[in-house]
Amino acid sequence: MHDNQVHIDADVIRGMIVDQFPQYRDERIERLETAGTVNAIFRIGSRVAARFPLRKMEPVECAEMLRREAAAMTEFSKHSRFATPRPLGLGRPGVLYPMPWAVQSWIEGDVATPNGLAASTRFALDIADLIASLRAADTHGRHFDGQGRGGNLPDHDDWMEVCFKNSEDLLDVARLRLMWARLRELPPSGPHVMSHRDLIPANLLVHGERLVGVLDAGSFGPADPALDLVAAWHLLDRDRREIVRAHLGSGDVEWKRGAAWAFQQAMGLVWYYERSNPRMSALGRNTLSRLLDDLDV
Repeated sequence: MHDNQVHIDADVIRGMIVDQFPQYRDERIERLETAGTVNAIFRIGSRVAARFPLRKMEPVECAEMLRREAAAMTEFSKHSRFATPRPLGLGRPGVLYPMPWAVQSWIEGDVATPNGLAASTRFALDIADLIASLRAADTHGRHFDGQGRGGNLPDHDDWMEVCFKNSEDLLDVARLRLMWARLRELPPSGPHVMSHRDLIPANLLVHGERLVGVLDAGSFGPADPALDLVAAWHLLDRDRREIVRAHLGSGDVEWKRGAAWAFQQAMGLVWYYERSNPRMSALGRNTLSRLLDDLDV
């Protein structure tokens, strides 16, 4: 999926897990086929998972990243009423896998899909409750760290130009350029709040029509209060999105900024993962379709 992706040999990884965490020696260890783009996931027995970063990094830098993520996950767990993995340890680099890696608890549930619960009011309310609980967390004086989505929309102009150019044969780029030109001009909608920062379907676990788990909370931190609204565009139909909006009391600017962040994310998914991760590419197309159908910007 990535030019700097590290090769993952499942047998090598199993050996590293057993050597460094001998308490799992008798557990079944299997690589999971997921839509994830950041880590290779190995399930260890029924209660543990190991996550191996896919993009090559310097080991010291990677270790620092994993420690920050573990701290963010721990903080997230204090504010989410939905289950989330707990950090259990860090693994050391090996000869054939050159970076540190993480061990964490396993959360049961089915991975959400873009349309599976799109018409579920109960699921929409769970999404709204999750966002509300995160917004209520204290930022402790912290501000957006400048990484990724969640700051100023125009800061993403260069990336969006890359996306438009690479989408010429895939999407109605002329119409999408016009949409971004309007969305990027939206003013801030309020002070930054605590945010998961990546509420895509792959990071949400469901059982029936209920949200039961939240994954990848390692970026939990202050951001635009509209950022977590991307979940409504990625996962819900028009009526259910309105339920989320009403539950959170989102004004017009905040709601459209949420759409802008969903747009920025979706534009990158379509072309970047067209061949390497079709599920993520399809998510981008699905979200763009909802935005084009519903927004009058």
